[in-house]
Amino acid sequence: MLITGFPAGAFQTNCYVLADGPGSDAVIVDPGQDAVEPLKRVLTEHELNPVAILLTHGHLDHTWTAQPLADEYGIPVYIHADDRPMLADPALGIGRALAAMIGDQTFVEPGKVIDFVDRESVTLAGITFGVDLAPGHTQGSVVLTTPVETEEGTVTVALAGDVLFQGSIGRTDLPGGNHEQLLESIADRLLPLPDDTVVLPGHGPATTIGHERATNPFLQSLTGIQRPAETKGRYGL
Repeated sequence: MLITGFPAGAFQTNCYVLADGPGSDAVIVDPGQDAVEPLKRVLTEHELNPVAILLTHGHLDHTWTAQPLADEYGIPVYIHADDRPMLADPALGIGRALAAMIGDQTFVEPGKVIDFVDRESVTLAGITFGVDLAPGHTQGSVVLTTPVETEEGTVTVALAGDVLFQGSIGRTDLPGGNHEQLLESIADRLLPLPDDTVVLPGHGPATTIGHERATNPFLQSLTGIQRPAETKGRYGL
């Protein structure tokens, strides 16, 4: 499988591209601010045909260019229903103060939007993704998991959005955020995964479930150890 990506825009949001291999169909995950041109370079370099855009949640730094890309390629956008209204009104997710950064730019919903459903499986570009609702950063945050064959065997890859980062977790001080709910989501949807699960977060470097289970200070309360106070988060919106 081909998994590649790049950090986009002022928030350095990780935009990912997944495909069976070069010259095949592909899915795009979280095309953020200024993602169009670098994304097109990736698609051209690997001769990929995009068939869908998957959004881990509705915050603007993850959705900024979803609509123009989706409409240009004539492909659907997948997002959970609880975050779908943010596609046309990003201020719903970031608050009016932060919304000032949008300026006079207007946003509209893409031509075709499909709602993610918790615990469903979605197969696109020959890749099957498990969908797990993981609220707390936003109410419609999802974690997308897919098995990847390696020389050592099958490894799960988790596209975690802003639920879990290397050494941190998503901020919960924006509309729809809830710190305890986020920890519950991580405990229920991410920590049961094998330690070698590769976590591809919405910002920052990749990590593994085992590494975060052992070292992430925000997860220590899940084993009865005192955790840090609620945080605005290390990354992004």
